[in-house]
Amino acid sequence: MKTHMVRTYTSSEGLARHDQLAWKIAAVAADDVPLDDDVVEMIGNRIIDNASVAAASLARRPIVSARAQAMSHPFSRGACLFGLPDAERFSPEWAAWANGVAVRELDYHDTFLAADYSHPGDNIPPVLSVAQHCGLSGEALARGIATGYEIQVNLVKGICLHEHKIDHIAHLGPSAAAGIGTALKLDHETIYQAVQQALHLTTTTRQSRKGEISSWKAYAPAFAGKVAVEAVDRAMRGEGAPSPAWEGEDGFIAWLLSGPKALYEVPLPGPGEAKRAIMDTYTKEHSAEYQSQALIDLARRMGPKIGDLSEVRSILIETSHHTHYVIGTGANDPQKMDPNASRETLDHSIMYIFAVALEDGGWHHERSYAPERARRPETVALWHKIETTEHPEWTKRYHSHDPAEKAFGGHVTVAMNDGRVIEDELTVADAHPLGARPFSRPDYVRKFRMLADGIVDADEQDRFLDMVDQLITLTPAEVLELNFTALPDKLGPPARTGIFDWS
Repeated sequence: MKTHMVRTYTSSEGLARHDQLAWKIAAVAADDVPLDDDVVEMIGNRIIDNASVAAASLARRPIVSARAQAMSHPFSRGACLFGLPDAERFSPEWAAWANGVAVRELDYHDTFLAADYSHPGDNIPPVLSVAQHCGLSGEALARGIATGYEIQVNLVKGICLHEHKIDHIAHLGPSAAAGIGTALKLDHETIYQAVQQALHLTTTTRQSRKGEISSWKAYAPAFAGKVAVEAVDRAMRGEGAPSPAWEGEDGFIAWLLSGPKALYEVPLPGPGEAKRAIMDTYTKEHSAEYQSQALIDLARRMGPKIGDLSEVRSILIETSHHTHYVIGTGANDPQKMDPNASRETLDHSIMYIFAVALEDGGWHHERSYAPERARRPETVALWHKIETTEHPEWTKRYHSHDPAEKAFGGHVTVAMNDGRVIEDELTVADAHPLGARPFSRPDYVRKFRMLADGIVDADEQDRFLDMVDQLITLTPAEVLELNFTALPDKLGPPARTGIFDWS
């Protein structure tokens, strides 16, 4: 890996194209290096993971709406939609949109956290839709996905967006564009222009994940994937982008991040170096914000020690800056304590999540968010006894580059009415690569079968999993089968009519 120093340049200074971050990203995307076997295996795992959470969300309103929009854009040589038969094809940018919403809706797929945070699996829907539309092989698809992960993970390592209230899809747009460029074997110049266009068009604020969080939380990454497809298409037609995107004096760093004096360090693979960033990422065992994964496991462990939860006087969670200020009481969001809050908001309330996990001894992607579950008087009482605080050591470990030191959990102190104090802590989730039960292919398969149960026929589940097992050798025709068909009555109610299907 080589670390690149990225800063603002005035117009009078000038910045040669080969010194621009977008050019260096495009160089990585255009470098057609072989994939390591364990990387191919992990790409297959994440394709299964995406399909799992997409299957479980097919009937939810945001997915029904997004799918209806995509179905208004049929294309004879197009891409597939999760849940629909492979023979039904749609324009690739709309397939990326609908499938991206389905993947993101439950907040239940993979994650990477460093200077910023991300869900790198969001790269898969746009790369897959282009591969299906353009008739690419399984190997080309896998190479594109590897690049998407590589670029997003390394941008997340080097550039913090959330401290400036910029949503993390500003890293996803460029990474997805780069991944599509790799899959299509585009030239350096074309990828360079597409990456910059995608950055310009996917920079939005973090209000989508604060306050009254709406379905746009699921739509935002899908929008970035759709924009990436469109950006690559324009660049292939010879259309350029404002340059330099990151370093310009009126550009991204100067006005939206830390300003003209800021210096960022972004690591990227050198020429000929394998793309292995996907191996640094981790998935979720529980359908909730990643910072809650270890704390759900900790609640599951602490519940029997506490006993009668009605006798709890207070609970203090000492944790990282991010957990405290984004999903903890440090966010100062009254909605995070509101039993009438939306699922999207409850997903970002560690106080609610920890209370329910204590009471239920675990977590369920539907039952744990049900309105009647959130409104139980005993749950509300326990929920409002929970407070978070930032502890410098947890923040340090959260940002550590040493895998053995890195931590996403916290220390919990439970004070009881009878004076007892019960304490415990957990650094990483059980499913994390360094956790008690690291996820491997059988765990991904089990997650898929659990979430697809009753939604996708067992034979269809088997067929899909068999296609993933053959990923690297799939023909273009077989890549079209890297999809699953749901039972007809599991696609949810009819969508409301919009502009695209106006009659």
